Amino acid sequence: MKTHTTLLTLAALSLSAFAADVTGTWKAEFDTQRGLQKYTFTLKQDGTSVTGKANVERDGEKREAELKEGKVEGDTVTFVEPLKIQDNELRITYTGRISGNEIKFNRKVGDFGSSEATAKRDGAQTPAAPGQRGQGAQSGRRGFGGPIELKPDDKPAFPNPPEGFDKEREGIAHGKLEMVEYDSKSVGNKRKALVYRPPDYSADKRYPVLYLLHGIGGDENEWRRGGHPEIILDNLIADEKAVPMIIVMPNGRAQPDDRPGTNAMATAPAFGKFDKDLLGDLIPFIESKYSVKSDRESRALAGLSMGGGPNTKPAAELLPDPEKAKKQLKLLWISCGNKDGLIRISQGVHAYLKEREVPHTWHVDEHAHDFQHWKKALYTFSQLIFR
Repeated sequence: MKTHTTLLTLAALSLSAFAADVTGTWKAEFDTQRGLQKYTFTLKQDGTSVTGKANVERDGEKREAELKEGKVEGDTVTFVEPLKIQDNELRITYTGRISGNEIKFNRKVGDFGSSEATAKRDGAQTPAAPGQRGQGAQSGRRGFGGPIELKPDDKPAFPNPPEGFDKEREGIAHGKLEMVEYDSKSVGNKRKALVYRPPDYSADKRYPVLYLLHGIGGDENEWRRGGHPEIILDNLIADEKAVPMIIVMPNGRAQPDDRPGTNAMATAPAFGKFDKDLLGDLIPFIESKYSVKSDRESRALAGLSMGGGPNTKPAAELLPDPEKAKKQLKLLWISCGNKDGLIRISQGVHAYLKEREVPHTWHVDEHAHDFQHWKKALYTFSQLIFR
């Protein structure tokens, strides 16, 4: 027993004696759900203890954070970047493997997801690791959000859209986009929404409405920037593949300052309050301003990432009464890319619905957590609604 204890002590000492030195400035770029984030880590090592700061830039916005719980063990460095979400602290945990002037980092954001990148010392930058979106073997590959385990049901329910489905075409009628403002009693101020009117919109006709929501880092312009629903619908309507419809793209961040700011994760609770704004203020406004159908079957609701909804509550809370859902839901669509590290959440909803025999569409294509998937899903989904 005495010899065994001595060997363990020597092993621990050898790790400390040969621990790498991370003192200095390191730069990395992490491809995250909120987009590309450029990090500059300023680290100082004292023995096995590490202190320092993280300076972060995203889309021209900057933030600085004091790093906590830093330590080096052998060739591995770990530390935590704290973020405030309302009155709660979100922990971004970094684990890095040190190799000379490079550190290969895994960045884990609470339970929201993870990404990988290589940091270089003294100003050298390396883009996010190619495999961080989940490229690799089908079983156990990692992507944004965590490991990806594909199952037999995780396959396309529909073929990919044709080439040019999202490209503006000449010689067809085009709809119009306009930004509107409405009074929100639930939020307490005026709010904005982007509205698509179909080609040849007329007050003499009545149109169904699709309310199309954005992700946690987006706003009322995110779909226009990344997915161009106005182009997709113009083309579908011209080919008589979709019913002419109005699309409303609101801001799901139901709080007075509804910009994502430097810490979009901190605004997550505001998404949980959006139902009051939607039902109590936005829908009545749209029905007063536009010539729309106001019955339940002439409204549809869809969204990407946070705007899709399943990532906010367990499946049993989202659909507590499966029998009622069977009777009332006309179309329930769930889709995800097979390289999306958040696929496990959608897989869980699909499994819950399948077990309870709730009719739904489960569509999995070859993309990641990005607009390549979302706009293709919109192309197919918009052909199925209001039929």
